[in-house]
Amino acid sequence: MIAIIERELVERKKWIEHDEFMDIIAIAESSPGPIAINSATYVGYKRGGVLGSFFSTLGVVLPSFIIIFIISLFFDQFLSLTYVNYAFRGIQACVIFLIASAGIKMVKHLKANFFNIFLMSATVILMTAFTLFSVNFSTIFYILIGGGLGVFLYLFSIMRKKLSKGGEINTDRSFDGDNKSVNECNSETVAETDTVNVKSEKEEKTENSDCKNNAHSAAAEPDEKGKEDKNV
Repeated sequence: MIAIIERELVERKKWIEHDEFMDIIAIAESSPGPIAINSATYVGYKRGGVLGSFFSTLGVVLPSFIIIFIISLFFDQFLSLTYVNYAFRGIQACVIFLIASAGIKMVKHLKANFFNIFLMSATVILMTAFTLFSVNFSTIFYILIGGGLGVFLYLFSIMRKKLSKGGEINTDRSFDGDNKSVNECNSETVAETDTVNVKSEKEEKTENSDCKNNAHSAAAEPDEKGKEDKNV
């Protein structure tokens, strides 16, 4: 069913993208009920709302119900036929191939990051080991553990982003503080240079005034000597 759903919804109808199809498979496998019914309910709700989900679910359930009901009426007679028995064996091999091909397609479209590769490898190894050693471990635990690890990774990424943003804010604040201190130092140096310039101007003025006074006094001395000579 996974291969048929992917071909009809993603490749032919193009109602959903492949990433969304992967999410549908994860939700449909995790929730109770067959994967075909759960997928039809989701896609029908997306395309037509509540009525779309109702009729899409009915369209998947009703034909299967009718076919299985008719087969159940003659099931014992079918099994007694040798050709039917061999046909069921061939169908089982085809079902294994369809499941394997759908899994391979899903693995190809899976994002190649460390978490996905590690979780998939660990699940395959554990399922194989538990099957070989006849360990009773329900598949629901694989789903719960995988979902819990996914939620933990999501929360961890959010906390990491918040911490990185907080570090950037602190660095910006420290940078602003450094700029303020530099500006204060520059203002202090400017004030000091202004006071030095004012002092130097005052000193120059006092020196100029002293020079003028000395010049006046030097000019006044010859006049006084001339007056004294006249008097003599």
